[in-house]
Amino acid sequence: MTPLASSIAAFTAAAALLTVTPGLDTALVLRTAAAEGARRALIAGLGICLGCLAWGAIVALGLGMLLQASRLAYTALKWAGAAYLLWLGVQFLLSKRERFDGRVRAGHGNWLARGFLTNALNPKVGVFYVSFLPQFVPAGAKVAATTLLLTAIHAALGLIWFVALVAATRPLARALQRPLVIRALDRATGTVFLLFAARLALSRD
Repeated sequence: MTPLASSIAAFTAAAALLTVTPGLDTALVLRTAAAEGARRALIAGLGICLGCLAWGAIVALGLGMLLQASRLAYTALKWAGAAYLLWLGVQFLLSKRERFDGRVRAGHGNWLARGFLTNALNPKVGVFYVSFLPQFVPAGAKVAATTLLLTAIHAALGLIWFVALVAATRPLARALQRPLVIRALDRATGTVFLLFAARLALSRD
């Protein structure tokens, strides 16, 4: 096995474990699948994966180092991300829906944008990529190309995981459409988003 193939295998194993670790992305996709339907959940999941690809491209171009070198850049993006998560959390908490009416107020792009911005406005994703991806770039390999390849693998693993999550909700679809369950999901998701907003805003690293 070549050094590059060995690095890819090691990265895939590590990224798979990170992907299935519960977090903000998982909460967003699960809530969307339960209350909005499989299609919108997958659109949100695709947005999340596009956010990963965007950060991978930034890191591959060397711009990700800016987040480590510039406290101002990191802080600005951190507060923007925290504000966005706060806004989403409040929206979920204030939601008074009791059923899903089948309409999409802002079109499919709404969920794509939510998923994308959830990752794109989180500077910790960029810092994580800056510190994590280089470990799997073997000596002699093209750094930019390898970084993009590893990011694509991570995004693909994420999409597979989101498809599995959405599929898992299908047997419970009818129960998840009950008004009480929808309200509970909105409140729970809103609380999770607020907690992540506070965690991001109060973080010092």
